[in-house]
Amino acid sequence: MNILMTGGTGFIGSRLVDALSAKGHHIYVLTRSPKQYADTTNISYVSYEYPIKRLPFIHAIINLAGESLFGYWTEQKKKDILNSRIHITEKLMQFVTSMETKPHVFISGSAVGYYGISDDMIYTEKTSTPGDDFLAKVCAKWEKVAHTAEDLNIRTVYARFGVVFDKAEGALPLMALPFKLGLGAKIGKGEQYLSWIHIDDCVDLLLHALRNDKISGPLNVTAPYPIQNKLFTNILAKQLFRPAILSVPSTALKVALGDMSQLITDGQYVLPQKALDTGYTFRYKHVNDALASIYE
Repeated sequence: MNILMTGGTGFIGSRLVDALSAKGHHIYVLTRSPKQYADTTNISYVSYEYPIKRLPFIHAIINLAGESLFGYWTEQKKKDILNSRIHITEKLMQFVTSMETKPHVFISGSAVGYYGISDDMIYTEKTSTPGDDFLAKVCAKWEKVAHTAEDLNIRTVYARFGVVFDKAEGALPLMALPFKLGLGAKIGKGEQYLSWIHIDDCVDLLLHALRNDKISGPLNVTAPYPIQNKLFTNILAKQLFRPAILSVPSTALKVALGDMSQLITDGQYVLPQKALDTGYTFRYKHVNDALASIYE
């Protein structure tokens, strides 16, 4: 397949590009700085201003670009988080609209933040009402723009990512650092749920969505067993051979990190029901197995 992708140089995107390339697909990675990257046999880096008519037929589009959530959430940072996702997706929708032959599938990024925050609700793809906090509103607006592809009768998937675990990139290195310094601690009462997924399952589940015509609409990209912060804290501490006897008040993190603290202090229990129903087999269902593979 010929695949057009945004975010192909990022954390998840670069892993997905490698996996697609290894399977013989050709990936056209949209980037603001194509000259920074070297093309290969199966990977071409093209500018957002590249004339879409010069590309071959595009079988699929994968949209993963957006401003990082990490960093103090000033008002400008919040605008960048929202606008980067909206503007890039709008640009892709312009591309799609101008294509004489439409792609077969459009996979657009989103996040489990769509569901909002709760310690007692269980969310699946059937949950249709978004939360009312900042991240939930960002995800809802992001998916609304991507819905244009669905209106064009393109199979459209909204990939709602949980926290993606990897040793070198993403949230896990930041989460593990205090433990490595002997300062590992649960957050508040530790009852908030973490909906997570190993990077290998994350990539494989996106590949599953790409080739499975039965998958459309929301897709929770999470492992089937979310875990409470207090249990995750103990498992991570044991894996790193470090103590975890402290507790950090949620209010202290809110003072230190501002609104971004909700990524740590709050959570939601999200199940990947659609992945399970369509036959996806997880490599890592449980946190202890995932962390063991990462820190082996």
